[in-house]
Amino acid sequence: MIRDDAAEALAQAEFFDICDDEQRRMLAFAGDQRFFAADSVLYQAGDIPDGALVLISGTLRARPEGDGGDRPYTITRPGSVISTMALILAKPRPVTVTAVTNAEALFVPRHAFLKLVQQSPDLAQRAVARIQEDLGNYLGALEPLRQRIKDREG
Repeated sequence: MIRDDAAEALAQAEFFDICDDEQRRMLAFAGDQRFFAADSVLYQAGDIPDGALVLISGTLRARPEGDGGDRPYTITRPGSVISTMALILAKPRPVTVTAVTNAEALFVPRHAFLKLVQQSPDLAQRAVARIQEDLGNYLGALEPLRQRIKDREG
């Protein structure tokens, strides 16, 4: 993939709208295109990430481990970012992701993203704001479940 195509893939990715065109080009240059055959495992729950993936084409299935393990979901939209938090934290992944069809993705290494963040205070502020927003949305989605558990206990 030419690097301009990789930068375009990043431009489609919602998370990377915090980056300007030049920053996306730099991440595209640092990243690499990866191909996954149907039925291959991209990563398993418990793996520690080195970065995130941006879906270019294909269909992926994510299966959460633990309580949500019986509710897999599919990822089909080009520009979907898989493991956004892996751009910042080296923590085990909570899901297993497999390719349903042949798939292509751009791997964005954490070290490249963190280097950009260190060089650009504005990008760092936008990244913090986006992560806070995403975390707030996630916690908000969990609130009804918390309330149901509280009601059962009370």
